Amino acid sequence: MIVKEHQPQLKADIAWVFTLPPAGDHPESVRTVDVGHGRIATRHLTTSEALVGDSDGPGLAQVFEVGRHVITQKTGAERVEVVSGVTSLSPERATPGRVRALVRGHWAIENKSHWVRDVTFDADRSQVRCGHIPHVMTTLRNTAIGLLRWAGHTNIAAGLPPVGRPADAGTGSHWYCIRKLNGPG
Repeated sequence: MIVKEHQPQLKADIAWVFTLPPAGDHPESVRTVDVGHGRIATRHLTTSEALVGDSDGPGLAQVFEVGRHVITQKTGAERVEVVSGVTSLSPERATPGRVRALVRGHWAIENKSHWVRDVTFDADRSQVRCGHIPHVMTTLRNTAIGLLRWAGHTNIAAGLPPVGRPADAGTGSHWYCIRKLNGPG
């Protein structure tokens, strides 16, 4: 699990572990370089057991830090990012290479589902906030995404009809209604 800003103490503790490793800690690392999609991406993942027993996180077996350095080949633009995370998998069950694969798998899910909801359906700007309606809207968006994937669409946005389509436009009217239920925007 990636540790985000809403967990500031855990995030700070993990940063401390990889900035000044405690005596006796033996962090392990893996480094990969991937070339594709017009980018050169270097990733460095390091794991540590230093916070086991010292954290409020139940079942914490390892913490990790992933450094990413991405160069866009066409422009030479560089992006550097460092993220921290935790796992309940012991070092015997999850080497740095295995943790890297799990983190990459997490991002595949993020890109396939959450990102599509946030960008294509503009879910982050939804003004629906009362009762169970936000959960219902998430269910409707997930259903729409699933149906489009089932129908063979790999680009969900391209599978949707234009936003301005009238509500009585036949079979596409449900897409119009889903977008309108999100509120103005």
